[in-house]
Amino acid sequence: MVKVGILGYGTVGSGVFEILDKNSNIISKRAGQDIEVKYVLDLRDFPGDPAEKYVVHDFSILENDDEVKIVVETMGGLHPAYEFVKASLLKGKNVVTSNKALVASFGTELLQIARDKNVNFLFEASVGGGIPIIRPLQTSLAPDEIDEISGILNGTTNFILTEMTENGSDFDSVLKDAQAKGYAEADPTADVEGYDACRKIAILTSLAYGKQLDFEDIYTEGITKITDRDIKYAAKLKAKVKIFGSSKLAGDKVSAMVAPKLITHDHPLYSVDGVFNAILVKGNMVGDVMFYGQGAGKLATASAVVSDIMEASENLDNNINVIWSDEKLELMPMDEVVSKFFVRVSGNKADNEAKIKELFGEVEFVDAGYDDETGFVTKDITEAVYENAAKEIGSVINKIRFDA
Repeated sequence: MVKVGILGYGTVGSGVFEILDKNSNIISKRAGQDIEVKYVLDLRDFPGDPAEKYVVHDFSILENDDEVKIVVETMGGLHPAYEFVKASLLKGKNVVTSNKALVASFGTELLQIARDKNVNFLFEASVGGGIPIIRPLQTSLAPDEIDEISGILNGTTNFILTEMTENGSDFDSVLKDAQAKGYAEADPTADVEGYDACRKIAILTSLAYGKQLDFEDIYTEGITKITDRDIKYAAKLKAKVKIFGSSKLAGDKVSAMVAPKLITHDHPLYSVDGVFNAILVKGNMVGDVMFYGQGAGKLATASAVVSDIMEASENLDNNINVIWSDEKLELMPMDEVVSKFFVRVSGNKADNEAKIKELFGEVEFVDAGYDDETGFVTKDITEAVYENAAKEIGSVINKIRFDA
């Protein structure tokens, strides 16, 4: 019998409790032993809830109970989650978390403590919700050098862009709808500004290359500047606007960014719409592998957490090696990264054409029926070349990288 303590009885924590309860028979068979919740730590009481009798309000009860072999952190945020997780590991307890902020900020430290204590720090649910990606990166794709990771890593922003594309809605209206449906938080900043996806691609990249990539070092651009006009231009190009978290091997360095991109129908992620997420991994031997599913949601995320609980229960006194050192991963300078760009500038084509060609070189003009602006697609150029040309022309309304 393996005893578990759950930290936080919110959406994910209650989902973990529900799965461990309802699927206890199949979990026991597949894990080779019974797994049972002993404590649920929360500030609140839950009268009438199935977890009511397990609720405690003092972390030290879990910390000092040697029967608790696995601590499940589903509180979210950095504090006190970090302090509770670290204390649990130092006590020789295995820890499972769904907390991407915690993993992105303190992953290497917590993994080292787990190694030192011969326990495990597992975080499958921190990146793709219900999509298995952490374990496949470490096992199924272990023989490969990872050439590229590119993913639609946030369901909220994918839902917003899908609605704008399919219904012609404006950003603000779709955001309000997403909030009403529970797809977006009351404060959606982390989603719409790309910070959520940034932490996720930082974790995936660190695991892929075994070195630390700080999320603060990743160029990050959200979707708040995307308008209905951008969507109409995309349609003319037979493309969609998606926001990607991506990293790519470039010699002995890695380029990484979070930004909206235009993709066409031949891109593997073109049909990933609504609240769904997908991650495309390119290995130098296996080629393209795609992981698709619900990137968030109570039971989808909780299912990934429970899979880690089962993994931990099978390795209570055996540290599972995770190659992720605190050595910094060397990033390619952003101004050296090469992309195509879709650009909108003020003024009509007749007035702009000569200047655009002078500054951007060979371009493809795009007519979406607007007389007060000019849209065009550049050839492959570096970020530095784009920035210099954009500064010189001085009338850029918006730009979106074109993955074509």
